[in-house]
This record gives sequence, structure tokens and C-alpha cells, in this order.
Amino acid sequence: MIPASGGRVTTLRTHAVLAGITGLALRILIVLQFPVFPDDGKTYLQLALNWIDHHVYGLWLGGQLIPTDLRMPGYPAFLAGVSMLRGRSQQAISLSQAVVDLSTCFLTAGLAAALAPKWARYRIIVATLWLSATCPFVANYAAAILTEVPVACLSTVASLCFVLALRPARAFNVRSWRFAPTPGKLLIAGALFTGLATLLRPEMPLLLAVAGVLYCLRWWDFTGWRSVVLTGATALLVFVLPLLPWATRNYVTLHKVQFLAPRYVTLPDEYAPVGYYAWLNTWMERYRDIYFSTWTLSVAKMNIDDLPPSAFDSAEEKTRVAALIDEYNNTPLLDITPEVDQQFAEIGRERTRRHPLRTYISVPFQRVLTIWFTPRTELLPIDGKLWPIAQYWEDSPGGWLTTAGLALLGYLYVLLSIGGSWVAWRSSRSGDLPADAQDNWNLWGIASLIVYMLVRSAFLTTLEAPEPRYVVTCYPAVLALAGLLWAQQRRTLRFEHD
Repeated sequence: MIPASGGRVTTLRTHAVLAGITGLALRILIVLQFPVFPDDGKTYLQLALNWIDHHVYGLWLGGQLIPTDLRMPGYPAFLAGVSMLRGRSQQAISLSQAVVDLSTCFLTAGLAAALAPKWARYRIIVATLWLSATCPFVANYAAAILTEVPVACLSTVASLCFVLALRPARAFNVRSWRFAPTPGKLLIAGALFTGLATLLRPEMPLLLAVAGVLYCLRWWDFTGWRSVVLTGATALLVFVLPLLPWATRNYVTLHKVQFLAPRYVTLPDEYAPVGYYAWLNTWMERYRDIYFSTWTLSVAKMNIDDLPPSAFDSAEEKTRVAALIDEYNNTPLLDITPEVDQQFAEIGRERTRRHPLRTYISVPFQRVLTIWFTPRTELLPIDGKLWPIAQYWEDSPGGWLTTAGLALLGYLYVLLSIGGSWVAWRSSRSGDLPADAQDNWNLWGIASLIVYMLVRSAFLTTLEAPEPRYVVTCYPAVLALAGLLWAQQRRTLRFEHD
């Protein structure tokens, strides 16, 4: 029995209020109990305060305030705004992020609704709203001074615009709207929000690239290539507009054309150890290895015994690497010199020649598994380790249970999203439903979310420090797809109730 339209609206409002209260309570609890101030957060906050106090987007180095482009300006601008409006405390920032993250939960429900046909939207909106409100993975970052929460919000808005732009053609025949949206207008709106998201994270153009390609494939046969190209060019221009002030500042202040942050985080006149990173890309798979190989650089001495056996193909190679590490450890500033870097690059090339599939397929695939399925405990006061079970259970039963629970939850969300995508694909081709219902599944929108997550995951495997937090911004898409599992598929379904 399907509830009447008025009853359904009332019930939806009740769910929205209850889910909102639950989600806000969870985020406030995390903010109060598990505040985190990572090193990246200190950099962002220093940029924001220098911007407010000295009107310089820069960092203090050697007693001087030096302009920099090491980080995109969007998140420091957010921190500066919060600091001026609500104070400079970490709690004020975290509570503001909690509110932003809660709004992302409602946007995620809207994203799921945009993927589903009319007859399934009520159940899907309710399910997705509760999934989002109770998901701890993005909520954890409300307590951390990091970019994940605002980026997730902006990227969800952009994804919603792109998904709406890919709906079935019949969805745009709405004469009752005074300003009826068209696929082109929605693509342009999504490009604007992607540009804003890029001001926080420099890899966000991947979202526009995926949406643009699918938009061309979706609409060129309906509107013609000329219209599609014109719309795409307009979207690209709108995307660039938010970045123009940043690029102009870099040209005027730093005398270089720079729309995004630099590929490698290095200070002025500092050497980027590209060869060393290339060597890391031939073996580094686990998150824990980042601590001993990437984040140690210029901070502490390295220990050859901290590296896993997979870092060496032979005893002779291990000896060569140990010699290079000793040379690094003996430099006054703990820097990898160009000469040492070139030797690391040569070892990396040799390893790739011996096992090209390892470098280009096996290691990237293992990195994907790591960034998606590592227990997301990096912001919690626990060690986050599961094996051996007896040892870590004895040390902290509560910590082990929390780690195991979050690990299982990570697998569950991904499995639910796969199941939701399968339900949508199967239902759209089912003969059990009326023809108009089969037409209303937004399979192009579903494909855009899946392709974007795959492309983003592939890109992250190329980074020297592929942290699991870099896919946290994908979780609104994961939960929106998971919500599709709650689509009704009964043969008795009728549409006159809607």
C-alpha cells in the first residue's frame, strides 16, 4: 500500500528532521570527543591567519613572511571566514564544518533522487538520507582542519548538476516551470561548482572532465555536435572563472602562470625528489609505508628495516638502497640530493624493466584497495591495526573492535553501492515495469558517478602519498548509489498514486 502524496511528504519531513538531528548529534560528538589538528591543518590555518593579519597569502620562513602557492586558497579562505565570524578556535572551525557536512547529507539524498525514477524516489531519499547522516567516514573529518568536508559538499553539488544534466530527455519537457533547466545549463552550473571545489583540491577538474565526456556522448545525437561543443566551451570558461583571481595573483606575485597548486609540495629553491618518488611507485602499497618513506623526508632519518621486503628484488639491491639512505641520513638538512635522487630513479627504472606489470598494474591496484578499504581510523586515538588479532585484542579490545567495525563498514558501503547500481541497471531493463518507468532510470548519471570514482582512484595511485582520506569526498556518490537498493520493484506498483 503506497501512502498518499500528502502523507508521503509529511513522513519525508519527519525522516528529514530525525536524520538531521541524528547526523548533527554524531558530528558534534566527534568534534567534542575526537578533535584533530594535523600538520596539514596547521599549514592551512597559518595561511588563513597570515591572510587576515598581514594580507599576504604566505608562510613564515626564516623569520620572513614569504608568498606561496603550495596550497590552493579555497580552504584557507573558508578558515579565514570562520575565524572572522566565529573566532579562531579549532572548535569553532570544526562545528562550522559539522554544519557543512550535515548539508552534504541532504545533497546526497538529492543526488540519489536524481538517479532514480519517480516511483522509487521516496524510499531512496529516506534510505540515502539515513545512510549519509550516520556515515562516520566524512563526519570524522568535521573534527579535523582539512579540506575533506567542504570539498565533499561542493563536489556533491557539482555531481548533482551533472547527474541532472544526464537525465532522460523526457525529464526536460517541463512546461510548467518558468525557468526550465536544460542539460546545457546544468552542465555549466556543475562546471562552476567544480571550479569552486578546485580552489580547495587541485585534482577536482577530473570531475568536470568525466562529466564533459559523458555529456558529449549523451547529447550529441540529440542536439548536434555544434551545440555540444558550444556548451562544453562555455562550461570550461565558467569553470576557469573562479580560478582566475588565484592565477592572476600567482602571475603578479610569483611571476608564473599557475592555475593549480604545484605537483610537488616544495618550498622555494627546494629540490623535488622525483626519482625517489618513482622508486616508491614500484613497491609502495600500504598506508603505513607512507610514514616511513614519504612523510619522513626532511623530517627524520630513515631506517632501512622499516621498509617492507617488497621494496627490494635482491640482497644487492637492498644494499644499494641502504647506502643511499645512509647518505640521506648524513646530510645536514636531511635532504635527498639530486645525485642520490638520480640513483633512486635508476633503481626504479631497473625494477620496472624487470617487472613492468608490477609497477603499472599490481602496485596501483593494491594502492586502490588500500585507499578504499583501509580502516579509517587515522583520526581516532587508536592504533588501527587488526593483525595479529591476539596481540591487538590484548592491548585494546575496544580499539580492535572499532577498527574491525570500520573496516567492515568500508566494505559494506562499497558493496551496497555496487548492489544499488545493479538494481538500477536490472530494473531499467525489466519487463515487469511500465515502459515509462523503465525510461526514467538515470543510467547515464549512475555511469558518471562510477566512472568518476574509477578515474579519481586511478589518479590517486600516481601520487607519492596516496592517503585513504583522498577518496572520502567520493562517499556521497557511494551512498547515493547505495540508496538505489531501496527502489521498489514489485509488479503491483502503480503510478497513479504519485
